[in-house]
Amino acid sequence: MKIILATKNQGKIKEVIKILNDDNIELLSLHDLKDVPEIIEDGSSFEENAKIKANIIYNKYYMPVIGEDSGLSVEQLNGRPGIYSARYAGINASDLANNLKLIEEIKNFPQPHFAKYTCAAVYYDGKEYKTAFGEMKGKVIEKQQGKNGFGYDPLFIADGCNKTNAELDPEEKNKISHRYKAFNELKKILFN
Repeated sequence: MKIILATKNQGKIKEVIKILNDDNIELLSLHDLKDVPEIIEDGSSFEENAKIKANIIYNKYYMPVIGEDSGLSVEQLNGRPGIYSARYAGINASDLANNLKLIEEIKNFPQPHFAKYTCAAVYYDGKEYKTAFGEMKGKVIEKQQGKNGFGYDPLFIADGCNKTNAELDPEEKNKISHRYKAFNELKKILFN
């Protein structure tokens, strides 16, 4: 079964391929397709943005699609960056720019800076949407640590860990991540 993962984010692609490791699934990304339409994420939630991605890509290629949207929400910032996580420091902002903006915004608040990652994964086959969610709770620190991962991983320490996500081995992170939880749940919904 061919499924398009509606993303160009290499970090997400690698993680999802490992999570959905299944002989019955051939996962394509937007890098594998031609004439990919522009996707404007203007939903008001992770789930809405995931559905937007899935819908646009399905209507272009007529193949089953998984749209995914995820991000970091910091309690002291009233849930920001939230759905704007990837573009927090501006459109096409680098991970470093987003991290530096977050550090600047939290430094005037007392520690700990409680936060959570959220992921919404939405499968769409042209008939119905099937949605799964995952969360990873923890805290954000004020100095980047580690070289693995992507996004806010150098600033995020999951509950029960003493290292940032970027200091964890990718296999360790995949076992506890919000994305793992969402895609594992979606896999159960689709194939059980």
